[in-house]
Formats: sequence, C-alpha cells, structure tokens
Amino acid sequence: MNIQRLFERIMSFLTWTAALMSIGTLIYLVGFILVKGIPYIKPSLFSFTYNSENVSLMPALISTVMMTLLSLLIAVPLGVFAAIYLTEYAGRGNNAVSVIRITAETLSGIPSIVYGLFGLLFFVTYLGWGFSLLAGAFTLAIMILPLIMRSSEEALKAVPDIYREGAFGLGAGKLRTVFKIVLPSAMPGIFAGIILAIGRITGETAALIYTAGTVAQIPENPMMSARTLSVHMYALSGEGLHTNEGYATAVVLLLVVVLINTLSAKIARRIGVSA
Repeated sequence: MNIQRLFERIMSFLTWTAALMSIGTLIYLVGFILVKGIPYIKPSLFSFTYNSENVSLMPALISTVMMTLLSLLIAVPLGVFAAIYLTEYAGRGNNAVSVIRITAETLSGIPSIVYGLFGLLFFVTYLGWGFSLLAGAFTLAIMILPLIMRSSEEALKAVPDIYREGAFGLGAGKLRTVFKIVLPSAMPGIFAGIILAIGRITGETAALIYTAGTVAQIPENPMMSARTLSVHMYALSGEGLHTNEGYATAVVLLLVVVLINTLSAKIARRIGVSA
C-alpha cells in the first residue's frame, strides 16, 4: 500500500512538473516576443506597399489570410467527406480503411520541407504553376488533410449510436441521418481539427518558400507569388537588416493566430449549442 501511494505521489509530481514547465515555456515565449516586438510596431509596417524602407507586413498579412482560406477551402471538404465515408459508409474491419488510416498517420509525421519539395516538383514545375499562391495552397492542403481527416473521423465516432438509431427509427435515410443528425453533433470536434490546421498553415515557412515564393506583394490572382507572415518574418531575420521589424511581425502573427482560434472556437461552441 505504501509503494502504491509513493508511486501515485511520484506520478502526480511528474504530471505537475510537466504542466508547469509547459505553461512556463509558453509564458516565456509569448513574453519574449511581446517585449522584443511591441516597441517596433509602427504605422509604416502596415502600409499596403512594401519597400526596403518600411518593410511593410501588410502584404504578408493579406497573403496569409488568402493562403489560409484557400487551403481550408481545398482541404476541409476532402477531409470531412473522407471521414464521413470511413466512419459511416465503410464496413467495419475493412482492410482499405486500415490502410487509409495508417497512410494518414504516416503523412502527418512527414517533415514540412518534404511537402515543399513535392510541391516544387509537382505543382510549381510539372504543372507549370510557378511560384504562386495556388501552388502554396495546394501544398498546404495536402499537408493538413490528414489532420482534418483524422480529427473529423474521431469526432464522428464520438457521436453516440443512439442518435443514428433514433433517426433510422423515425424513417430517416442514411444520407439525411449523416448530414442532419451526426454531422452537426460532431461539428465542435471537427472545428477543433480545423483550428489546429489553421495554426499549422499560419506558422508554416519551409513548404511555402519552395511553392509560394517570397515576393512581398498583395497577390492580385492565385497564380501570383505571395509571402505569408511567417515567411516574411524569416526573410527579415535572415537578411539581418530588419531584425526588430521581424520581432514586430512575430507579434502580429501571434495576434492573428489568437484571433483566428478565438473566432473558430466561438463558432464551434455556437454550432454545438444549436445542434
């Protein structure tokens, strides 16, 4: 009995230590970015035209929003519909389902630089899209597709079977049951996966350098090159001439991620309540 209590205390200590270290690291990183970046936020950084004097982040901010929306537009329908098929239509014990799940988990662990090289070879070179917003969006869509698919699948599996049985008992068909009963109930979990995907998109650098390019301009169409905030920050830091502006860009990027996540969480809660 004493050994069991000792083991519980050790595990409790390790758990609290890990939690405090995680929280402390987060507070340190956020505080470091804010202290380093806030003093250098100035109106010239938000000019719609980039030049070597103002090193404006506004074109990169607009490109980040466009890249995020376009990537989600491609990946979310594919990921959610694939999850619906795997959960609701594919038979249990199906070997193809197991292969798809293993493949998705494997793709989730591939480094982003590999996705960038694939996008460079296929979208940029083979399809002839060049360094463009569209090439970057398709590359990011492939990158986040396993995450959205697996999170959507788990959210759909978490919906109690009694919901499905009740709908079938009332005479609803399979398709109506999925889209009217199951999918709305799983939306909070699906949005959680989308929020994680947004975080990966906004923080991605390596894959976009090889596909979207680094041109600091507001793209007028999807075939033009674009620079996101993370790539903009990397470029400023790499040049070594505008490091302070790079820290200011990091502050804006942090605020953008927090804002997007907050809005997505509120939408998910409203959908969950209405469902």
